[in-house]
Amino acid sequence: MPATAVLPQRLALAPVADAYRRMAAASPYLRMEVAERPGPGGDWVRARRLAEDPDAVATLVAAEERRIRETYGVRPRPDVAPTWVLHRYAFTAALAMSGPWYLERRVPLLAADGVTYGWRTRRLVVAPGTETVAASAGAVLEAELRAAVAAHLAPVLEAFQPLVRRGERGMWALVTDALAQGLWHLGRGLGDPWAAARAADALLPGGTAPLPGAAAFRPDPAPEAGGEPTRTRVSCCLLYTVRPEEVCATCPRRTRRTSV
Repeated sequence: MPATAVLPQRLALAPVADAYRRMAAASPYLRMEVAERPGPGGDWVRARRLAEDPDAVATLVAAEERRIRETYGVRPRPDVAPTWVLHRYAFTAALAMSGPWYLERRVPLLAADGVTYGWRTRRLVVAPGTETVAASAGAVLEAELRAAVAAHLAPVLEAFQPLVRRGERGMWALVTDALAQGLWHLGRGLGDPWAAARAADALLPGGTAPLPGAAAFRPDPAPEAGGEPTRTRVSCCLLYTVRPEEVCATCPRRTRRTSV
């Protein structure tokens, strides 16, 4: 470790709560808070249940399959509903850690028993006793963030893997995209997508196992994009399986189907 690096220090959770308030103001999809228990509304599930209770997972997947049928008018492939459920949780949980890192240079360490997720509302409640870490050296804190995200999501990935039907690399590719896309979404909500894209590039330069690939943001060549950042995902969201005529702007399949 370089002589200038400062080891992570355990710190109070107050800056994380401040970051969550700023995130909620930036986007309706960033609904995280520090609280003793969830408020009324929504359907709440502990993160540990997502990792250890097959019935809890089955309930979420069945509800998502119904939503897909009602929204798109098709019966989804068996791996689509669990993939979408997992992506939404990974996106939310990863941002609950990467958002405070981006805004406050704090990384909350989300224990499975310290997180409650509202799967209908995409809200996430973090217990007040959650610890955070910080360091003055950026590379040290970035490594802490990647480790915290991996530690929290690893058991959830294991629970969903038989339903999602992807190998280990494919599962972690989904997490890589959740991290990169989440920071991008936050940056757009705050009015500076390129600052968030640069942060995501520093966090995900490639070669940071178990996270494969890189954020790899670049200027969007589309005239209507105005030079905002874009990227190519390292996993597929499977939207094309329910809307064959649509291809997401960040879809890895675009390089095989279009000249973009």
